[in-house]
Amino acid sequence: MKSFTITTAAAAAGLAAAVLGLAAPAVAAPTGGNAADTISALEAQGNRVIVTRQSSTPLDEASVVSIHRGPIMRQSIPIPDSIGNGSRSVSSQTVYVTIK
Repeated sequence: MKSFTITTAAAAAGLAAAVLGLAAPAVAAPTGGNAADTISALEAQGNRVIVTRQSSTPLDEASVVSIHRGPIMRQSIPIPDSIGNGSRSVSSQTVYVTIK
């Protein structure tokens, strides 16, 4: 019984470490920079950008407060082939940008 408890505890610890290892880190980008430039750069990299405003400052005058990764979005796009049933899988990273 003792070996089962130790094995279960080790398995639980390993699973917890694996889950924590999958947590998405923050996007490496400076805060305080020009919001319009930062958003454009993220979109140019193929990211889907969601903007949260903390003020009514125009986008080209606003600064970046924070940037965080969100889920990876996957979708299948139909591509007709000779049989009429083909598709291509496309994915993009969601990035949340808070501006002020």
